Amino acid sequence: MENYTYNSFTLQLEGIKVTEVSMYPVFLFFFFSYLFIMFANVGIVVLVSIDKSLQQPMYLLFCNLPLNDILGNSIMVPRLLVDMLVPPSERLISYYECVVQAFTTHMFGTTSHTVLMIMAFDRYVAICNPLRYTTIMSNKMVIKLTVSAWGVAFVLVAILLGLTIRLKRCRTLIANPFCDNASLFKLSCESVFINNVYGLTFTVVLFTASIGSMVLTYAKITIVCLTSKNKSLNSKALKTCSTHLFVYLIMSSCGLLIIILHRFPLYSDYRKLSSILFHIIPGSLNPIIYGVQSKEIRKFMSNVFQSRKVFPSF
Repeated sequence: MENYTYNSFTLQLEGIKVTEVSMYPVFLFFFFSYLFIMFANVGIVVLVSIDKSLQQPMYLLFCNLPLNDILGNSIMVPRLLVDMLVPPSERLISYYECVVQAFTTHMFGTTSHTVLMIMAFDRYVAICNPLRYTTIMSNKMVIKLTVSAWGVAFVLVAILLGLTIRLKRCRTLIANPFCDNASLFKLSCESVFINNVYGLTFTVVLFTASIGSMVLTYAKITIVCLTSKNKSLNSKALKTCSTHLFVYLIMSSCGLLIIILHRFPLYSDYRKLSSILFHIIPGSLNPIIYGVQSKEIRKFMSNVFQSRKVFPSF
């Protein structure tokens, strides 16, 4: 008969399952990926903050993505690295820390969608209403869109975790490399029907709104480009929209892979690895994609390197 521990405030993380041979290569991969994520994303935020030419609505809205990547990875990856170096029996986490980690994890995924949605709106205004762009995308509008992106995500995730916190716990093992909502409500011996219904509704509404806004936005942009003979406008649309769309496809593909693998218990180890890569891959690629595509960012970095050549260090 299974032993139960009721409402324990000390939980055990399963962690990531790796062999002794592959442990250190995997550890180094996650470690250097985390360092790159921090360096690249903090660099983007600092760059936009100090360079006035980058303080445009497009870049100000984009800064939400680096901030989200920094927050999401800082809560999850360092803890994962520590757990990889200790025996499974010592991978302990307090209940409150687990709830915070779960909240941050879901905020990361939800905010990724909402931020890309407001960025799509910015691209729509820039291409479909270029003469009114500066009027519509004022500083006040940028603030409203940013608050909306984070606020909607906060409310949705707060309800998600609130429904889980109300449950009494009778187990202590988190069957995941890190804490998330599903792992937490599976600790309960009570009915989790409401949690499953809200979780499914949450996912469907988020993906429907996200995909719907992208389809609608890009359909209108495509129509404008096809009916316009302005080569400059079409070139600008292709450049800015391809970057945004590529970032969205990467994020959505990683998220959908996790959802699909949830339906196949035999591939639980692959699902757990995918849930980690959902944080690492977008966080690593986003600054590279925008850095390569952005003329302003490339110009700034070129000036920095040229100044170093003119003033070599002694």
